[in-house]
Amino acid sequence: MDTYPIEVDFPDLAAHAPGNDGVPYVYTFDSGVAGPHVMVNALTHGNEVCGAIIVDELLRARLRPRRGRLTLSFANVAAYARFNPAMPDNARFVDQDFNRVWTVAKLDDPATRSSELDRAREMRPVVDSVDLLLDLHSMHEKSAPLIVAGPLKKGSELALRLGTPGTVICDEGHPEGRRMRDYKGFGDEASPKNALLIECGQHWETSAVTVARGCTARFLLLAGVVDESDLPRGWLVPLHDEMRVVRVTEPVVARSMEFRFAGPYTGLEVLEDAGTVIGWSEGQAITTPYDNCVLVMPSLRQLRPGVTVVRLGRIEQRIDHSTLKQEKTT
Repeated sequence: MDTYPIEVDFPDLAAHAPGNDGVPYVYTFDSGVAGPHVMVNALTHGNEVCGAIIVDELLRARLRPRRGRLTLSFANVAAYARFNPAMPDNARFVDQDFNRVWTVAKLDDPATRSSELDRAREMRPVVDSVDLLLDLHSMHEKSAPLIVAGPLKKGSELALRLGTPGTVICDEGHPEGRRMRDYKGFGDEASPKNALLIECGQHWETSAVTVARGCTARFLLLAGVVDESDLPRGWLVPLHDEMRVVRVTEPVVARSMEFRFAGPYTGLEVLEDAGTVIGWSEGQAITTPYDNCVLVMPSLRQLRPGVTVVRLGRIEQRIDHSTLKQEKTT
């Protein structure tokens, strides 16, 4: 399987190791003025560098909130330290996916240990106090960026208010385990807490950094913790004229290493006809369940039993920002 070129420099995070409130690589700043606690998190996966670039730049720029609190964090720094350009996909995690450990039962079970669980437990007191989370990610394959809003209405509404990227994915997560963006109040419709996960582009492409900057700037402004004049120059990007909401109806999960796709899919392909073969699992054909089926983040780069290799989605809504008109897709 071919690898993508590495177009960006990986920042040296050593200067950020101490943290400022007892948690390494985590910095929280309190304005002293009433407002939400907003968190911008990077390196949920160790090879997803765009978020690390953004958090590093904000810390070096000494960005401080005017209202509320702002937390800037690097999550799986142990995986990041293992990055090897010769095997760039191997630094996603050390022992297990950091973005599959955020269930209360897992975090509360001291008998279960891994590098990622230990780090999640270390960060947990901070995450517990966060009102609005922006989790910056990137993708295995070269695809248009997207917002992962989770399954709840409050998530998709926040994504549409953010206004970029232009595709909003509503989904239930992964069978392997709960994501950080779905942890506790973030995944409870009755809670005022909310979270978005942004897939900014392919892991190592320059454009993913541009997307991450733009989304972070707009998220901080939307949360009200900073003013536009506080942000680094050039970070804001134009909003999309149109956004679309894609509801994931089912994941395709590998049962074994015997899985292959029917085409060179990289993400957000729309397959017109129900019954189209998209791949084979242990020789059994996997087909689209309905017309105009959207393939969400297909990839075999982390293939192993139990891993979601693609999600299947239906276009649920289109929003025309240029006329502020909302239309339901029939």
